Amino acid sequence: MNVPALNRQLVLETPDRVPDGAGGFTTIWVPLGTLWADVTARTGREAQGEATPMATVSYNITLRAAPVGSTMRPKPEQRFVEGSRVLLIQAVAEEGHDGRYLTCFAQEELVA
Repeated sequence: MNVPALNRQLVLETPDRVPDGAGGFTTIWVPLGTLWADVTARTGREAQGEATPMATVSYNITLRAAPVGSTMRPKPEQRFVEGSRVLLIQAVAEEGHDGRYLTCFAQEELVA
């Protein structure tokens, strides 16, 4: 395995459900911390959204591994934020035989 270039600063966020005051809930995103990552585009496609066409791009995001159970270990349904970009985490896998890095498979959706 090649050593990844951890040159992108991403904020890891987790969803939290809070009461909306009308008997329901709304989702807010809570920042957990900042991680350095190597972000590589995989594939892209265009699809029809609810009102307009959407472009979806898949990414491999490689970062240093955190211990299982750590709040800084990414999980599916969390997301990475880089400025105005939002990358939703779909799956997470250990990279290499020594588990030194994690690869997060993520998607970004954009209005086309």
